[in-house]
Amino acid sequence: MIHAVSEEPPALDDDAVVLYRWALRNHQLTRDDLPQVCAETGLDEEASRRALATLTRACLLREVSQGGSVAWQALSPQAASDRLLATRGAELRLREDELQRQRTRLQQEEEALGALVPVYLQSRQTPFPQATIDRLPDQESVRTLLTEVIDSCTSEILVSKHGGSFSPRALREALPRDLALLARGIRMHCLYQHTTRYDQATRAHAAELIRAGAQIRTLPEVVPQMIVVDGRMAFLPAGRNGALVVREPDLISYLLTVFHRDWANATPFATGPRAAHEVSGTLKQSILVLLAKGLKDDTVARRLGVSLRTCRRHISELMDELGARSRFEAGAIAERRGLTAHPHHDDGP
Repeated sequence: MIHAVSEEPPALDDDAVVLYRWALRNHQLTRDDLPQVCAETGLDEEASRRALATLTRACLLREVSQGGSVAWQALSPQAASDRLLATRGAELRLREDELQRQRTRLQQEEEALGALVPVYLQSRQTPFPQATIDRLPDQESVRTLLTEVIDSCTSEILVSKHGGSFSPRALREALPRDLALLARGIRMHCLYQHTTRYDQATRAHAAELIRAGAQIRTLPEVVPQMIVVDGRMAFLPAGRNGALVVREPDLISYLLTVFHRDWANATPFATGPRAAHEVSGTLKQSILVLLAKGLKDDTVARRLGVSLRTCRRHISELMDELGARSRFEAGAIAERRGLTAHPHHDDGP
């Protein structure tokens, strides 16, 4: 247990200063002197007792024994400071000793646990036999296994992520791990949605990965969430926070085919000022395609990874451009004009 350092010395108020001056003039103070103190200084008895306690804690009065009773002797401010520093210094040293003992214990525990890592990894080398699909029930188990698999990755990681932006916290947590992978020579291909180009945090994150050697491309829509490691294990979403861990070779092959098809049609992520401009046309065309299918605004927004407000702003602009009076009419006009053909990816930077 860490011992608390003594409380800070109390601030000296006017009553304490008055009593200190009296004690200096009279060399010492006893409880029997308090009536005289009150008479000479104008302090009442309660104020005198508070001032006495304050001066004692501040080490300006030192208890001394006098004929079986207690008296207080006035000390200089320098002597009081030395006593305070000596007391608090000793307590701080005790605290530092205790902290060092705790650090030593933690280091010993860490070393003991670290010695078990090879045993654990050995047992996890075949946690899921070939041709299996297993379900991880929660986010913690997903994060644990994913970290282990990524750390043991030898060649390539493919990532497909849905959403117009990613939380700054998630980006901060992922960046050191991803940069370490790239530094090891691991290939990283990431598919994001076009709308990530409008998010400053995601754009800055992508720029760092690209500088480190990652390849990132965007599409209007992508597979909601998929990670494939070394072409042998895939993570797919399951439920609210869980994941499916896939090792079945035929299914892995199918997922790779889907990813590479999307990759071929995707636009390389531009990191400069033109990053969003380069995909704005494709994004609007994708909205027209979904409107022509009769999808509602919230569904369109969700599929394209934009906020409902932003989606409705784009729809309003498109209706004005097409001269349409309703969303349905905008979709119909776009279809007649051939604007709802499957959007091709824009030219890369």
